[in-house]
Amino acid sequence: MASNEETTGPVSKEDIEAAEKLKNEANEYFKKQNYNSAIELYTKAIEKNPNHAVYYGNRSISNLRLENFGYALGDASKAIELDRGYTKAYYRRAAAHMSLGKYKLALKDFEYVTKVRPNDQDAKMKFNECNKIVKKIAFEKAISVDKKEVNIADSINLESMTIEDEYEGPGLEDGKVTLKFVTELMEFYKQQKKLHKKYAYKILIDVKAYLQKQPSLVDIKVADDKKFTVCGDIHGQYYDLMNIFALNGLPSETNPYLFNGDFVDRGSFSVECIFTLFSFKLLFPNHFFMSRGNHETLDMNRMYGFRGEVTSKYTAQMADLFTEVYNWLPLAHCINSRVLVMHGGLFSKDDITLDDIRKVDRNKQPPEDGIMCELLWSDPQPMMGRAPSKRGVGCQFGPDVTANFLQRNGLDYVIRSHEVKNDGYELAHDGKCITVFSAPNYCDTMGNLGAFITMNGKDLEPNFTTYEAVPHPDVKPMAYANSFLSMLCQ
Repeated sequence: MASNEETTGPVSKEDIEAAEKLKNEANEYFKKQNYNSAIELYTKAIEKNPNHAVYYGNRSISNLRLENFGYALGDASKAIELDRGYTKAYYRRAAAHMSLGKYKLALKDFEYVTKVRPNDQDAKMKFNECNKIVKKIAFEKAISVDKKEVNIADSINLESMTIEDEYEGPGLEDGKVTLKFVTELMEFYKQQKKLHKKYAYKILIDVKAYLQKQPSLVDIKVADDKKFTVCGDIHGQYYDLMNIFALNGLPSETNPYLFNGDFVDRGSFSVECIFTLFSFKLLFPNHFFMSRGNHETLDMNRMYGFRGEVTSKYTAQMADLFTEVYNWLPLAHCINSRVLVMHGGLFSKDDITLDDIRKVDRNKQPPEDGIMCELLWSDPQPMMGRAPSKRGVGCQFGPDVTANFLQRNGLDYVIRSHEVKNDGYELAHDGKCITVFSAPNYCDTMGNLGAFITMNGKDLEPNFTTYEAVPHPDVKPMAYANSFLSMLCQ
């Protein structure tokens, strides 16, 4: 690697030593899973010595852990440019490509390593694994083209599913979700038991039928003297979801909620989270709302655990049905025509209106750009204007973009989720862009608080409640994730 040091001119011995010291400090933060601090120090090391591939490689893996796939991709590419023989950089770039659903580009990186290192068994194994995924996806696509008209929800035969005598869990009453059912279900799940597949399928079929009738932007009316709660990402952290209800009361017609996307993935109790939330949606359709997040998508579910979890606890067919249901989740909600809530953020264009959001055809996997993509993926930035996304999808938008959007659409402020925050929430853009994140100690590693927002209909003033993580059974996050991805991120 040292042979590339002439790339941007000579670096003094003092700077080389200082950079190594910074890298070693950064490595300690990385080991403690404090990735933001690690990134800061790797960046300082790069400033001292911009010619050392490992600094970029290490910053790349840190960004991968924070889901900054765009930055991870750029750093891995820079590391490769500095040292063509740096195998880990190819693996990290491949992991970033895979996280963005670009499996063929990932395969190219593995193919290159196998060519330059024909005797490297590890590289060969990773190439073969990635090749299997690419072929499987191609096969699934081919089948889905053949079955374009097949609607999984319509093809489920509930009558043929029998409830075994030994099943002791909650049951739907006359095929309907009741408060008794949801209350029993939540307790049943706390004991790590499984809802009968017949009831699980019925809930999904009914939720899909309801969501299909909803617009892409749902208008919510909250009376002056009534409370409304907005929660951010839950990410399969079922016991923390139960804690929210313990702190803030169960959802009801007098205690309405909006859950703002990313209900699943990473946390290993995603099935429990989504069936609880969907049950409340069916029970209180006009007082319980759910927005689509970037993790209610096929590529994310394939990599980050939800698809594996559903297949393990139920069937691959049910995993496909979830994909079908998620396609119908609304993309945004507007409270009293004054507060817009979406999972990701604002847009790369200036002239977007609420009507444009209403007109989005959402029944699909999100495209790589445009309104739907940006609602699910964008992030605020402190600088004015816009920048390419650190995630490699969507955009980053500044305070001026937020102010212009609010003025154009007669709004007071926006609420979004999508990013871990140490306090569980963050006010940006003069308080006009609020992030709320409801999964405390995210992935059992980040040490962050969770938060939710309460407001009343009259002034819509946001109030923040924060809380720590609660204990959960010993099932690690990412237990069902694609093992290949975690292997690449070592």
